Amino acid sequence: MTITEIHWASQSAYPILSTLQIVPLLGLFVLYGFRNSRHLINIGIALTLVEMIFVIDLYRHFDQSSSAMQFSEQLTLLGPLSYHAAVDGMSVLFILLTGLLSVMVMGYCSIIPLDRPKHLPFTVLVIEATLMSLFTTLDLLWFTLMSFIELMLIGYMLRRWATSPDRDIALTRYLQFMLTGLLLLSIGISMLGWNYTHETGNAWTFDLLLLKDVTVNEDIRSIIFFLLFYGLAIRIPLFPLHGWLPLAAEHGTVAMAPVFLLGLKVGIYALIRFVLPLLPEAVIQWHEFIVTFAVAGVFYAAVMAMMQVNLRRLLSFAVVSHTSVLIIGLFSLNQTAFEGAILLSINFGLATSGLLFMTGFVFWRTNTTLLTKLGGLFDYIPFIGIAFLISGLSIVGMPGTPGFDAAHLILEASIHRFGALVTIAAALGNVVAAGFLLWAFQRAFLSPKVGTWNQKAIKPTSRAEEILAAMIIVTLLTTGFYTEPWLGLIENSMHGLGELYSHLH
Repeated sequence: MTITEIHWASQSAYPILSTLQIVPLLGLFVLYGFRNSRHLINIGIALTLVEMIFVIDLYRHFDQSSSAMQFSEQLTLLGPLSYHAAVDGMSVLFILLTGLLSVMVMGYCSIIPLDRPKHLPFTVLVIEATLMSLFTTLDLLWFTLMSFIELMLIGYMLRRWATSPDRDIALTRYLQFMLTGLLLLSIGISMLGWNYTHETGNAWTFDLLLLKDVTVNEDIRSIIFFLLFYGLAIRIPLFPLHGWLPLAAEHGTVAMAPVFLLGLKVGIYALIRFVLPLLPEAVIQWHEFIVTFAVAGVFYAAVMAMMQVNLRRLLSFAVVSHTSVLIIGLFSLNQTAFEGAILLSINFGLATSGLLFMTGFVFWRTNTTLLTKLGGLFDYIPFIGIAFLISGLSIVGMPGTPGFDAAHLILEASIHRFGALVTIAAALGNVVAAGFLLWAFQRAFLSPKVGTWNQKAIKPTSRAEEILAAMIIVTLLTTGFYTEPWLGLIENSMHGLGELYSHLH
């Protein structure tokens, strides 16, 4: 291994991006030293809060007026594998969300009863480290390797702390889909590396900054696009590649693994970071095809959600429906669309996580998420019900939530690119989503009790639950009423991508 270049922007006095990836791993040694302590998860919370300090420091030092990648760090490893990290405003926004959700997941783990909970903080910290790596790397091979580690750890979490005897079925389907996605992604990036060396005569590379300066051969352009797109679409997930999600949602963990899978739109991030800049011709050629499936996915998933009696399955189809709306906006292919897609991804992450956490608290008390067995919970846990409602309203883009401005940007971009028909379809899908989420809230929290759970055994909301619910509410409302800082963070970073597709309009 030889070091070719290590540098970082003058705004920071230390290599902040590698620090973000290393600190959670160093936390593993701290946890091991306290492995027999009954406060191990609380120590895990403290470690994620330490990581959050570095995340905030990154945000503080990031220069929003620049469109360039910042805090660059580069290290040559073996062969074509290299470490090259840098961030723009989009990366910083996803890193902020990663830090926040990691704290929340660790806090959630401290509240609910779990079998062998001491293993959880170790798993959460490693997942956080891989996510930080995914959101800072500019190397496609590194991204794929870190994705493999992250997805396998989440699979372990799904299986180890599952709430259903059918956990093996859920894990099998999850692994089948995720490994297929990783295989497609690996083949796609291998073809990009081959194209680079074929066109330039240089050694193989998977570095974004080098790949984007080389034209992809027309004969393989569409093949590479679909390999990358389908590889990422599986984990997003998009219709019709979502078959793993309802099973994983129903039979896996209620909140912990799904928050990392669904709360952080790694697939959307990768589309914007890698696919759109590297394959603009293929994107332009096939974007209407992608949007057609997205429109179908909006209504298919919405109808399926209305048919569910299990709250966890209902939320899984809600994710598919709303992600389809996001894809419609993203593939409108202008700067407004890109900004709206990023902001909507962050909103979905926060709102979906809120719904999952509150559903977990409901399951912990009633041992069920069947809507036919719930009802009347608002009388016993009103604060959890309020957090669930606000999260649901944020999903559908109600004013005062970050989803409102994001949905406005996406619909504006859609009508400019595709006209009224597609835009009306996306808006109607959002209306249907409002219907089934409000229906789920009404059935679980407001309807008369029809289930078998013991009302007298329902525990009141604990202080820790109130803190977590308050974090969700405050974050959603604050970012909803004050979206300008977040739009300012990503506006300049999207200039280059917007100009790449500006000739379409």
